[in-house]
Amino acid sequence: MPEESDFTHNLVRWSETLAAIARTGMAFTQSLYEKERYEEVLKVAGDIKASMEDAIETQREQDHFVQEWMETIGEGVPGYVTPKVAVGAIVGNDDGDILLIRRRESGVWLYPTGWADVGYSPAEVAMKEVEEEAGIIAEPVQLLGVVDGMRMGFSRFGMYMVVFHLHAVGGELAGHPLETSGVGWFKRDALPDPTAGVQWWGDMAFNAIAGHRGAATFDAPRPDIWRG
Repeated sequence: MPEESDFTHNLVRWSETLAAIARTGMAFTQSLYEKERYEEVLKVAGDIKASMEDAIETQREQDHFVQEWMETIGEGVPGYVTPKVAVGAIVGNDDGDILLIRRRESGVWLYPTGWADVGYSPAEVAMKEVEEEAGIIAEPVQLLGVVDGMRMGFSRFGMYMVVFHLHAVGGELAGHPLETSGVGWFKRDALPDPTAGVQWWGDMAFNAIAGHRGAATFDAPRPDIWRG
């Protein structure tokens, strides 16, 4: 039997995958019969998510998830449900330090991250987030990898994280007043506590900052993709 946390992550992935399939189907079909079937799939997905949350009022929770999903259905291509895209920036300086910010809402330290914006390339988003969140001007060096947030366990909805390595070339440390409660440069052996996810990105980040140029990483396909 899988560990409870693994099972919970699978339930999250299954419910969101079912919901995405159903919403995309409703966006493209003109058949009332098919729309009704897809809505039933949404209800099943809502049941899965409600049971995962151990909701006392399961029906209310299911209705909430279904309504939330229904409100996001478009038509045609705009209605095709895809993962959201976030961009992460591993920024190093000439001293081999890494730039980290402390999220105001959680108090957790992490490299600068932000949602991808329309009209910007992923690398441009990385540069923009670094300057906005930390006051540092940085130039992209290389793409480090693309990871699935749901599989990694740090997202409860479909999300891909595109991670870049950048090198600081100017600016001064100045955290965003609304989004951050701290910002700084840190040595590998002196990271602040808590620093989120360093067990998976730490080696990759500091190897890149030290000058290593390797192939971008990605999540390897699972042995049985549809069963987790």
